[in-house]
Amino acid sequence: MMNKLWKFFQYGYLMVAFICVVEGIVRWNSDRERAYFFLGFAIFITIVFFFKRHFRKKVQQRNNQKK
Repeated sequence: MMNKLWKFFQYGYLMVAFICVVEGIVRWNSDRERAYFFLGFAIFITIVFFFKRHFRKKVQQRNNQKK
């Protein structure tokens, strides 16, 4: 049950990254500095997503081997 919950929250990172990309594109012409911030944050959040997914799968495999 808890693993399914973590899997659900994991995709929240992608939603936040998508919102940051859209915000960065919208602000590109008006406030370039803030646009860079949003795009950089989107890249960071995407990296966090892949790291968390890799770690969760690793823990899952370890738990399956114990059973």
